[in-house]
Amino acid sequence: QVQLVESGGGLVQAGGSLRLSCAYSGRTFSNYAMDWFRQTPGKARELVAAINRNGGRTYYADSVKGRFTISRDNTKNTVYLQMNSLKPEDTAVYYCAADQIAGTALSKFRSHMDYWGKGTLVTVSS
Repeated sequence: QVQLVESGGGLVQAGGSLRLSCAYSGRTFSNYAMDWFRQTPGKARELVAAINRNGGRTYYADSVKGRFTISRDNTKNTVYLQMNSLKPEDTAVYYCAADQIAGTALSKFRSHMDYWGKGTLVTVSS
Protein backbone atom coordinates (compact mmCIF):
# COMPACT_ATOMS: atom_id res chain seq x y z
CA GLN A 1 0.00 0.00 0.00
CA VAL A 2 1.50 3.31 -1.10
CA GLN A 3 1.11 6.31 1.17
CA LEU A 4 2.12 9.90 0.58
CA VAL A 5 2.30 12.36 3.47
CA GLU A 6 2.95 16.04 2.86
CA SER A 7 4.42 18.41 5.43
CA GLY A 8 5.93 21.87 5.63
CA GLY A 9 2.94 24.04 4.84
CA GLY A 10 2.02 27.08 6.89
CA LEU A 11 1.58 30.82 6.95
CA VAL A 12 4.27 33.01 5.42
CA GLN A 13 4.52 36.62 4.34
CA ALA A 14 4.83 37.55 0.71
CA GLY A 15 8.44 37.26 -0.41
CA GLY A 16 9.14 34.50 2.06
CA SER A 17 10.04 30.86 1.57
CA LEU A 18 8.72 27.45 2.52
CA ARG A 19 9.96 23.95 1.85
CA LEU A 20 7.36 21.24 1.38
CA SER A 21 8.22 17.59 1.85
CA CYS A 22 6.34 14.50 0.74
CA ALA A 23 7.27 11.26 2.44
CA TYR A 24 6.55 8.11 0.45
CA SER A 25 5.99 4.65 1.89
CA GLY A 26 5.21 1.44 0.05
CA ARG A 27 6.72 -0.04 -3.06
CA THR A 28 9.94 1.11 -4.67
CA PHE A 29 9.94 4.91 -4.64
CA SER A 30 12.26 5.17 -7.62
CA ASN A 31 9.62 3.49 -9.80
CA TYR A 32 7.47 6.60 -9.54
CA ALA A 33 7.55 9.96 -11.23
CA MET A 34 6.46 12.54 -8.68
CA ASP A 35 4.45 15.72 -9.00
CA TRP A 36 3.27 18.62 -6.89
CA PHE A 37 -0.20 19.99 -7.59
CA ARG A 38 -2.13 22.76 -5.87
CA GLN A 39 -5.76 23.67 -5.53
CA THR A 40 -7.78 26.63 -4.33
CA PRO A 41 -11.53 26.59 -3.60
CA GLY A 42 -13.64 26.54 -6.73
CA LYS A 43 -10.71 25.85 -9.03
CA ALA A 44 -9.33 22.72 -10.62
CA ARG A 45 -6.23 21.11 -9.19
CA GLU A 46 -3.29 22.38 -11.19
CA LEU A 47 0.19 21.03 -11.79
CA VAL A 48 2.93 23.04 -10.13
CA ALA A 49 6.04 20.93 -10.74
CA ALA A 50 7.06 17.45 -11.84
CA ILE A 51 10.18 15.33 -11.53
CA ASN A 52 11.05 12.07 -13.20
CA ARG A 53 12.13 8.85 -11.53
CA ASN A 54 15.84 9.62 -11.24
CA GLY A 55 15.52 13.35 -10.70
CA GLY A 56 17.22 14.18 -13.96
CA ARG A 57 14.25 15.92 -15.55
CA THR A 58 11.94 18.52 -14.09
CA TYR A 59 9.00 20.63 -15.21
CA TYR A 60 7.50 23.81 -13.79
CA ALA A 61 4.31 25.68 -14.43
CA ASP A 62 4.98 29.13 -15.86
CA SER A 63 3.52 30.72 -12.75
CA VAL A 64 6.25 29.27 -10.50
CA LYS A 65 9.20 28.99 -12.86
CA GLY A 66 12.29 30.60 -11.37
CA ARG A 67 10.79 30.64 -7.86
CA PHE A 68 10.07 26.97 -7.05
CA THR A 69 12.40 23.98 -7.19
CA ILE A 70 11.34 20.35 -7.12
CA SER A 71 13.82 17.70 -6.03
CA ARG A 72 13.83 14.16 -4.73
CA ASP A 73 16.00 11.94 -2.59
CA ASN A 74 15.46 8.32 -3.57
CA THR A 75 17.47 7.14 -0.55
CA LYS A 76 15.01 8.90 1.76
CA ASN A 77 11.85 8.19 -0.25
CA THR A 78 11.04 11.87 -0.23
CA VAL A 79 10.20 14.57 -2.76
CA TYR A 80 10.58 18.24 -1.97
CA LEU A 81 9.24 21.54 -3.21
CA GLN A 82 11.34 24.57 -2.31
CA MET A 83 9.20 27.67 -2.69
CA ASN A 84 10.89 31.07 -2.73
CA SER A 85 9.61 34.59 -3.38
CA LEU A 86 6.14 33.48 -2.44
CA LYS A 87 3.16 35.52 -3.59
CA PRO A 88 -0.39 35.70 -2.22
CA GLU A 89 -1.58 33.92 -5.36
CA ASP A 90 0.49 30.89 -4.32
CA THR A 91 -1.96 30.34 -1.46
CA ALA A 92 -3.45 26.87 -1.93
CA VAL A 93 -3.53 23.33 -0.66
CA TYR A 94 -0.49 21.58 -2.09
CA TYR A 95 -0.66 17.89 -2.94
CA CYS A 96 2.04 15.48 -3.93
CA ALA A 97 1.22 12.68 -6.33
CA ALA A 98 2.92 9.58 -7.69
CA ASP A 99 2.72 7.96 -11.11
CA GLN A 100 4.26 4.53 -11.66
CA ILE A 101 5.92 5.04 -15.00
CA ALA A 102 8.57 3.27 -17.02
CA GLY A 103 11.68 5.04 -18.21
CA THR A 104 12.76 8.60 -17.53
CA ALA A 105 9.73 10.54 -18.73
CA LEU A 106 7.93 13.15 -16.70
CA SER A 107 4.32 12.64 -15.76
CA LYS A 108 2.25 15.81 -15.91
CA PHE A 109 -1.38 14.82 -16.06
CA ARG A 110 -3.68 14.69 -13.06
CA SER A 111 -5.52 11.70 -14.52
CA HIS A 112 -2.28 9.69 -14.72
CA MET A 113 -1.47 9.88 -11.03
CA ASP A 114 -1.76 6.59 -9.17
CA TYR A 115 -1.54 7.94 -5.63
CA TRP A 116 -2.20 11.23 -3.86
CA GLY A 117 -1.36 12.70 -0.51
CA LYS A 118 -3.94 14.50 1.61
CA GLY A 119 -2.38 17.89 1.07
CA THR A 120 -0.77 20.65 3.10
CA LEU A 121 -2.05 24.21 3.27
CA VAL A 122 0.18 27.09 2.22
CA THR A 123 -1.06 30.59 3.03
CA VAL A 124 0.85 33.62 1.80
CA SER A 125 -0.15 36.93 3.34
CA SER A 126 0.32 40.24 1.57
